[in-house]
Amino acid sequence: MPEKPSVLFVCVHNAGRSQMAAAYLSHLAGDAVEVRSAGSAPADTVNPAVVEAMAEEGVDISAETPKILTVDAVRASDVVITMGCGDTCPVFPGKRYLDWTLDDPAGQGLDAVRPIRDEIRRRVEKLISELTTVPR
Repeated sequence: MPEKPSVLFVCVHNAGRSQMAAAYLSHLAGDAVEVRSAGSAPADTVNPAVVEAMAEEGVDISAETPKILTVDAVRASDVVITMGCGDTCPVFPGKRYLDWTLDDPAGQGLDAVRPIRDEIRRRVEKLISELTTVPR
């Protein structure tokens, strides 16, 4: 792992799960990790229930916009975490790939999004501990 690891979160629409994960990693790890998120078929906007759920945690993602997954984003990342994007994510040697199976918040209300948000936070906290305990 380089001095400053880079993590890419990928889901289909880049409007929910990957946005929450990227926001938590940025919020909790600060400048220690480079963070990206993208989608294989990005939506027009971030899911409003996701924005609201993250605001409850003190994390503002209201200005975020879904981004398309590119080969360059994968190539530039040390860790690629997929969340239901299937086989659309390109695979490169030397990258660490993880697949987080999580419910999709698309079309869900705030009460359904909260447990997804909480599970993402738990996984991001574990990821941070793994990234920061790896010998450099």
